[in-house]
Amino acid sequence: MKDKIKQFLDSDTLEKYLIGTASQEEILQTERYIAMHPEVRDAYNELQENLEAYAKLYAIKAPAELKDQILNKVRREHVGRKKYYRLAIAASVAVLLSFGASFFFWDQNQSLQEENTIVNNKIDDLEETMRQQLEDVRNQFIVLQNPQTKKVSVKGNKKAKELKAVAYINPVKRLSYINVSKLPNLPEDQCYQMWAEVNGEMVNLGIIHEADSQEKLLALPYADKAISYITIEPKGGNQTPTVENIVANLAY
Repeated sequence: MKDKIKQFLDSDTLEKYLIGTASQEEILQTERYIAMHPEVRDAYNELQENLEAYAKLYAIKAPAELKDQILNKVRREHVGRKKYYRLAIAASVAVLLSFGASFFFWDQNQSLQEENTIVNNKIDDLEETMRQQLEDVRNQFIVLQNPQTKKVSVKGNKKAKELKAVAYINPVKRLSYINVSKLPNLPEDQCYQMWAEVNGEMVNLGIIHEADSQEKLLALPYADKAISYITIEPKGGNQTPTVENIVANLAY
């Protein structure tokens, strides 16, 4: 009988039973041996505990590293043990790799969901940008075509004599735009920047360049008694205007 038990433990039937790959005949044989023989029952319990411990320890690890980590641990802790125990560890590896694969696909699914969210957010941002651009084009058309729009020429002072711009002010629609058609050349470490003083606050309108057409307009914040300025600033722009470098202004 002991020879049969040893032969059973030396086979992989117990491991196949635990991971669910045993045939119906092997299942019946294993359950009978577990019930009848303490050695087999102990081996089964040890195998089950080992499998659970490794599953808890490694189930969330990255799939690429999972196999090497388990095999290294097997080599360190189980050299010289009985064949059935080595087979038990092998079964653990198989199941853990299955767990690892499950986690990998779950992680991939999470990544796809995150990517889907990012794409949807980008679409929403694009739609909002397009909406704003369409609104701006509509407002420009209103300002340029409306007979109540006032057209004001803007010229530079002695620091930028060649500067030329045209502002379009519509007090009824409360819209204002400017077209900068000419900017004198500056050193590479400087730039032109536009500002608007609205209700006592200075608004940074950003770095400006020459418009490549008369229809290319820069929106100006509209307010009663607003004033816009063009200044010379260090390359990249400034957080506050350099007052001594004002080259043009527009009251509207």
